[in-house]
Amino acid sequence: MAIETNRLSQEDYLELFSDLHPPFEHDEGAMIEANRCINCFDAPCTKLCPAKIDVPHFIKQISSGNIKGSARTIFSSNVMGAGCSKVCPVEKLCEGACVFNLLKEEPIQIAKLQRYSSERAMKEQWRLFERKASTGKKVAVVGAGPAGLACAHALALEGIDVDIYEKEEKAGGLMTYGIAAYKVTPEFCRDEVDFIISIGGIEIHLNKELGKDISLAELREQYSAVFLGIGVGMTRKLGIPGEELEGVVDAISFIYDLRANGYSAVPVGDRVAVIGMGMTAIDAATQSKRLGAKEVTMIYRRSRKEKPCTEAQLKVALLDGCSIIWLASPEEIIGENGHVKRLICHKMKLGWPDPAGRRVAVETGETFALEVDMVIKATGQIPYEALLNGSSIRNRGGKIVIGGCAETNIPGVFAGGDAVNGGKEVVDAVQAGKYGAEAILAYLTSL
Repeated sequence: MAIETNRLSQEDYLELFSDLHPPFEHDEGAMIEANRCINCFDAPCTKLCPAKIDVPHFIKQISSGNIKGSARTIFSSNVMGAGCSKVCPVEKLCEGACVFNLLKEEPIQIAKLQRYSSERAMKEQWRLFERKASTGKKVAVVGAGPAGLACAHALALEGIDVDIYEKEEKAGGLMTYGIAAYKVTPEFCRDEVDFIISIGGIEIHLNKELGKDISLAELREQYSAVFLGIGVGMTRKLGIPGEELEGVVDAISFIYDLRANGYSAVPVGDRVAVIGMGMTAIDAATQSKRLGAKEVTMIYRRSRKEKPCTEAQLKVALLDGCSIIWLASPEEIIGENGHVKRLICHKMKLGWPDPAGRRVAVETGETFALEVDMVIKATGQIPYEALLNGSSIRNRGGKIVIGGCAETNIPGVFAGGDAVNGGKEVVDAVQAGKYGAEAILAYLTSL
């Protein structure tokens, strides 16, 4: 067994990491699908969209040939509507709420229709919004991810000048660095960011990290308000012996390297174990298989019923040939010459419900071993507690505490997205950015 880079040919990489959900091949296909929609009153699809996109309306606009109007409807609610059409778990959101499910028919392909309009707008560089004249006020946004970009765009629309400070070399946050490459390409992420800031009044400063290159005190002094969309950090530690061995990697770092350095440059083992069952775990497992791993086994401490990922996401891993061991939890990683050799796991059973209603996983006393050469940890991300504690921002375990208007305990400092909720969907971060912009506009008016 070995951990190696460049396992496949460039042709294989391009095929394996091609678009997971291809767009409509012809305009006619989009029109036919759009005409299936019955334009529900008080539409459940819109109710379940965190960004509250008027789904029946944008679909009706497609069916009538008003593609530009459709794109405007989408982007008015979700400025990252193109990206969300690729990465949203629509099976538990808009498409899961489609009334056709009750009729035992296939739901309307809402995401695919949303992609149809939004990608065309990006490709043809449609100018869908006009920015108001500059008010002369400036706001700092920390983090060029979905929350920060959505906040900046909403502020810029109203004539506020915005400077975004981003610690990475590229903007886009989770979309650029934290999602499987077969869902969104780096090129798409770059184009989406460019489309968002094309409204004007937004300047992105890259390689500028809060607490290192810039301080919150400096930003408060230089700007009328500050929005923190800093997201969350690396994966939580397993807290077991052997975690320091070569071949034990962080899922976020693994996906980050894949997005930043290219397919052939990322090492992967012959036999890979992935700990976790969320979206990040699924992305790490499927990409390991597509990079050339011979065996990929996912380990989850609860049963299939309690899994955090959706059935559609799980199906991707299963179709890629990943295997799953339910009711198992890592106990120790055994090494040989400093390298991962074996993973020892507890067999678990389900006990009493926790405060969230999910049954607690309890050790049975039995263990088993897996021969592996790589272990990928995908057990949830850690908020930036140390950074926040050093800035006097009130937080709970690293999650920023905000009031009903997105304002922190520091006047003029607002926050939203994963930094507040600990990690949800991209569309949730977009909506949080919009709320932040509304709160900042109200605050600036009161000054």
